[in-house]
Amino acid sequence: MESSITLVIITIVLALFFDFLNGFHDAANSIAAIVSTRVLKPHWAVMYAAFFNFIAFLFFGVHVATTIGVGLIDPSVMTTEVILSALLGAICWNIFTWLVGLPSSSSHALIGGLLGASIVHAGMKPLNWIGISKVLLAIVISPLLGMLMGMILMVLTARIFFYSNPHRIEGWFRRLQLASSAFISLGHGSNDAQKTMGIIAMLLFSSHLLGDHFYVPTWVVIVCNFVIALGTIFGGWRIVKTMGMKITKLKPVSGFCSDTASALTLALATVLGIPVSTTHTVTGAIIGVGSLNGFSAVRWGVAKNIVWAWILTIPASGTVAAVVWLLLRL
Repeated sequence: MESSITLVIITIVLALFFDFLNGFHDAANSIAAIVSTRVLKPHWAVMYAAFFNFIAFLFFGVHVATTIGVGLIDPSVMTTEVILSALLGAICWNIFTWLVGLPSSSSHALIGGLLGASIVHAGMKPLNWIGISKVLLAIVISPLLGMLMGMILMVLTARIFFYSNPHRIEGWFRRLQLASSAFISLGHGSNDAQKTMGIIAMLLFSSHLLGDHFYVPTWVVIVCNFVIALGTIFGGWRIVKTMGMKITKLKPVSGFCSDTASALTLALATVLGIPVSTTHTVTGAIIGVGSLNGFSAVRWGVAKNIVWAWILTIPASGTVAAVVWLLLRL
């Protein structure tokens, strides 16, 4: 019994490390636009995003955490070893993509890890295909929705302020970017931190430490939001450069539109309980606003590399998680 409790504690610590990496890895998503438009300097932008990451739990429920905990895989097969393997698979993929500067999805790395470890442990039967299909569909829909909303917001903004003084408009939107960046940081803190909440709650539930009914304890909610904010403070500067400067050139107006489009998409997904990729959504929105300046305004080579990272994330993290589970069994 003592050894199993020790393993649970180790797994919780590893889950929080994943949460930290999520904030570290995805810091660029919240601050790419506000940094590239020079509204805030990088270190101030990181602190700004971290604050809103932390307080996100005050604005949204725990629908995404519930989906992760009981909506993808039958909780009865989720042993501590399976969850530990899933986390290690996701962490290994996150570190690899951070080293090469690719903004891949921490969310889908975690889901890939869960699927890989649970399949090698109990086969395909425990999988909830309805829940999984929603996540897989969101991989495609979230960047497209972000891109579409970004384009719509840019067109509306251009029409509304067509006859206004450009210098005055830029000043307005530099201030508005503070609001849109805060909004996207709330979306990131809510949707992404909830994935770790779901993992820890699932671990406690499968270890019979929550009672007969699945729920997310308040201390788990607060700790997960704090840790993801801490990760954001340390930031992922390689990916800041990719997201904010390599995909397309942003100005205060386009930065505001891309942030707002991303934040609205994230808020919708969080309310519906769908774990989406902040990275996918932000990238889609940035491409959407950039493409209105012409096809050549978007550096499609960078976008293509990012898409490849998306495609590989679930199978790669799932394979690592499966190998880790087999090693733990040995």
